[in-house]
Amino acid sequence: MLEYIDYLQWPAMVVTVASAWFIGSQRAYRRMIAFWGFITSNALWMIWGLHADAYALILLECILLGMNARGYRKNLNASESST
Repeated sequence: MLEYIDYLQWPAMVVTVASAWFIGSQRAYRRMIAFWGFITSNALWMIWGLHADAYALILLECILLGMNARGYRKNLNASESST
């Protein structure tokens, strides 16, 4: 079972790259997709990092998770005020 966790890094990478694509959109809805994707990838990377004993990566992903939550909230507030 644990060897399957090694493959978790690939979907984590794909979700991260796709989210980076969406974050550059001028549409708030697409940016929201990006933030949810980043938050998902943060969780995937943390799970993989626990398996790989990559504690610096886990700390980095926790910090990035906070930054993504902040970006999500700011994007949400901006899209609500523009309607």
